Amino acid sequence: MRVLITGVEGYIGVVLASTLIERGYQIVGLDTGLYADGCLYDGLPRLDVLIRKDIRNITREDLEGFDAVAHLAELSNDPLAQHNPAVTFRINHRGTVELATKCKEVGIPRFVYTSSCSVYGAGCGDFKDEQSETNPQTAYAECKVMVERDLSAMATDDFSPTFLRNATAYGPSPRMRFDIVLNNLAGLAWTRKEINMTSDGSPWRPLVHVRDIAHAVACALEAPREVIHREIFNVGSTTHNYQVREIAQIVSDTFPGCKLTFGNSDGDNRSYRVCFDKIHSNLPGFRCTHTPNQGAKELLELFQTIQMTRERFEFRAFTRLKQLEHLLRTDQIDQDCFWKRRNGELNDRSQLNVLQPVN
Repeated sequence: MRVLITGVEGYIGVVLASTLIERGYQIVGLDTGLYADGCLYDGLPRLDVLIRKDIRNITREDLEGFDAVAHLAELSNDPLAQHNPAVTFRINHRGTVELATKCKEVGIPRFVYTSSCSVYGAGCGDFKDEQSETNPQTAYAECKVMVERDLSAMATDDFSPTFLRNATAYGPSPRMRFDIVLNNLAGLAWTRKEINMTSDGSPWRPLVHVRDIAHAVACALEAPREVIHREIFNVGSTTHNYQVREIAQIVSDTFPGCKLTFGNSDGDNRSYRVCFDKIHSNLPGFRCTHTPNQGAKELLELFQTIQMTRERFEFRAFTRLKQLEHLLRTDQIDQDCFWKRRNGELNDRSQLNVLQPVN
């Protein structure tokens, strides 16, 4: 199977590419390169082709010959999306719908979209499943809901979109993110020997290992069409819903000598618990094989191996909003997140670089 992975240089993208290559897929990657400055450790997948292009500039010619698309290329979290909601809607909603429209027009039969459990927003104590009403609290989550709606309406006998609502990711990746909860707490525990939370840690978050997300995408690509056609799957494990204070305790217990303190509630009303029964019962071959305790231990062992410094932990490319602000401040991208220059060279908005091979 020949698969295009958009956002292939991202936190999930590099893990997904490695996973699919190991399973025998022919992978082409697409990425605009906003986060290519940061690589925490060796382990980037070797791609035959990398298309260096913004999804808003994708042409039908770029999409010829693929059996499926796994779409990850969006502004990737709530704070980043809130930085400029109008741009977020242009990229995450309109850009994704236009990409899917072109995929349908050129005859790509499968489109796997990485959505998010953040669409559930602020919930009561009930566990949210795929039939629950969504309650997005941010531009990022609103775009996810709108994409699911619009792509679902595009489904036909020849075009099958699938929506994977991922829980909050954690775990090592060469293109690391330290702006997601467990990874961030692990970095603090290693570099400062202290987790000093400003909140009381009461909000609920479901967690899922980045490799389990990659496995879910692979299973969606391999499943019979009738199983995945126009379906939504929450990606995670029902037993892995935690209050933030519990996540902090897991990390503190894993990292020797780490002190843990809590503050008062900080007013963040995003809190939700999620049921993941559907994906385990309906998607052939899928199950979560990692736990947050194991993920925290993986991160400890990684930090020991690479002797991670505080400077490395705080490096801008591992925090999405910091990197975006840096690129804007240094005049490398414009307010619409198009490249103006890369490595000192002026860039045309429609420029396409194809590199072959890529390490």
